Amino acid sequence: MRIAIDAMGGDNAPQAIVEGAMDAIKDNKKLHITLVGDEHKIKQYLTSEERIEIIHTEEQIAGDEEPIRAVRRKKTSSLVLAATEVKEKRADACISAGNTGALVVAGLFVVGRMKGIDRPALSPTLPTADGRGFLLLDAGANVEADVHNLVQYAIMGSIYSEKVRMINNPKVALLNVGTEDTKGNTLMKKTFNQLSNAPINFIGNIEGRDLMNGVADVVVTDGFSGNIALKTIEGTALHVMKLFKGALTSSLKAKLAASVIKKDLSALRKEMDYAEHGGSALFGLVAPVIKSHGSSESRAIYITIQQACQMIEQNMIQTIQETVASLDIAKEE
Repeated sequence: MRIAIDAMGGDNAPQAIVEGAMDAIKDNKKLHITLVGDEHKIKQYLTSEERIEIIHTEEQIAGDEEPIRAVRRKKTSSLVLAATEVKEKRADACISAGNTGALVVAGLFVVGRMKGIDRPALSPTLPTADGRGFLLLDAGANVEADVHNLVQYAIMGSIYSEKVRMINNPKVALLNVGTEDTKGNTLMKKTFNQLSNAPINFIGNIEGRDLMNGVADVVVTDGFSGNIALKTIEGTALHVMKLFKGALTSSLKAKLAASVIKKDLSALRKEMDYAEHGGSALFGLVAPVIKSHGSSESRAIYITIQQACQMIEQNMIQTIQETVASLDIAKEE
């Protein structure tokens, strides 16, 4: 299998991307990686070229560029060329830690949308108290969604959780303002009824305060609410860790206590770290496209590459396509 990676995307590119790619190559003898970006900069960190190829380009898409315009104008950018490798079937999947909107646009218009899926969903896996984590979709690919979109998100999320995360009969919930069946606006009420009859293990509504408790394996919502939930969780986790650090360095007594529980604190930090759960897969495309966090270090890139490999090995895209076709959940084009 071959994965194309935008080597210039993200805050720590290209070093983190190159180091993560080399670690992944060491652990997977079947894996080949194409790094797309400035060859001179990439080779500064590349200590081994075993099963690693470079496509040189000096053009990049910055994080603050308008996505549609950037993808249209910068056809030789590292992000667009990585997506093109998938389109031309020279790669099985692509990864970028760069501009999220640009990757969504490239995914749609370069890689291509899956037949029967109306809109793709950006789907990160977030930590829970039991360490299992949950899949949130959509986390921002589409600000608006209708009932049909949300049902498709639920089915795709359920398949991914079963095939890639290896969760048997994953529990699917709808993010809402209350747990009662009658709660929410018109969209959520209609979606609840549709999900109750969908071929998934739908457990009903879930409130935002229960997201981290491991109640559900898959949580479905529109991209507007999903992105707010995602950023709130990320911000809260960072704030809590800052509070811990401040409290445990405030005095000599606190520092002594911190030295005693150092291993426990490291385990807690790892449990709350987004890097341990991979990137945000863009579901609904004809091939795996994954957005790694913009501040990803090499460890996060390594895990995201593993995630892409699992999606390829488990034939997740084909499974979603077959399920969509067999259940007739696609709208008429």
